[in-house]
Amino acid sequence: MYLASIPSPGWSGFSIGGFTVHAYALCILAGIGAALWLTNRRWKARGGKEDHIWDIAIWAIPLGIIGGRLYHVFSSPDAYFGPDGDLTLIPQIWRGGLGIWGAVVLGVVGAYIGARRCGVRLPAFLDAAAPGILLAQGIGRWGNWFNQELFGAPTTLPWGLQIDYLTDGGINPNWPGPQYTEGTLFHPTFLYESIWNVIGVVLLLWLGSKFRLAWGQVFWAYVCYYTLGRVWIEALRIDDAELVLGLRLNVWTSILVFALGAAMFYLSRRKHREIEPSVYLPGREPATDSASVDESTTDSVDELATGRGDALRVASEPQLSRRARREADQKQGRGHASDG
Repeated sequence: MYLASIPSPGWSGFSIGGFTVHAYALCILAGIGAALWLTNRRWKARGGKEDHIWDIAIWAIPLGIIGGRLYHVFSSPDAYFGPDGDLTLIPQIWRGGLGIWGAVVLGVVGAYIGARRCGVRLPAFLDAAAPGILLAQGIGRWGNWFNQELFGAPTTLPWGLQIDYLTDGGINPNWPGPQYTEGTLFHPTFLYESIWNVIGVVLLLWLGSKFRLAWGQVFWAYVCYYTLGRVWIEALRIDDAELVLGLRLNVWTSILVFALGAAMFYLSRRKHREIEPSVYLPGREPATDSASVDESTTDSVDELATGRGDALRVASEPQLSRRARREADQKQGRGHASDG
């Protein structure tokens, strides 16, 4: 018996007319919504149009989900390709299992396609999106809590996580093994990562503003920060995973991706110290609003009509008009001379 612990929910979704809405999927959708909200605010602050967010999202989100699922399947293949594997489980993402690195890689591919179609710079968009991606991960991790999955090693800490030993179908399939007795508490790695990610959102926002990060630097800072936390969080987990030289595959992946992110951040920072002149590709800037053009034209006409500032009028006239004014002034001068 423990004085304190984190209970696992007995609820994992609900049904509507025979269709089941899974809590895991709701967490993923909530994370996507929060990411779009934050990205939209940052993108507009950088001079981008809101429409671009949706044009890019329709490519990035589906490809990101596909990539995340494929990475999970091939990094944990036993459930699908092992002796007792079931290939029909592959599309059942509501059971859990989205690998972040597959999601990021194919998500960036989708963002590239959408960005090219919109005429915007991909690094500028990734910088705007990076804090939102991390926020989405922090919210989406709560889906693991609802599924009672991907927890860490046993612990006696007061925030240890309870996992149901029995479910309606018998022993919980996510129970880590007979060596653990019923009532054992486990490290809530979903909570560790969620907190780590939310702190990272605040940190990325501060770093981007403080050091004027641009040209993909916010995105590469996100990569370094997330992988740094993922190494120690992944080391706590006890679920089945592929091992390479005694370490989980995701640990090695995080180390390699961290090195890549650090190198790319350094190279970008060395080359670019100022924010991009525009979030748009050269020649793809949106047309100027006709209303603002009309207003500026009207102001110029008023300047000329009221005689305010001959210098402004002379500077704005073409060369031919200036010659005509000189000739008129000369004629006027000759007229005054004859009068004398």
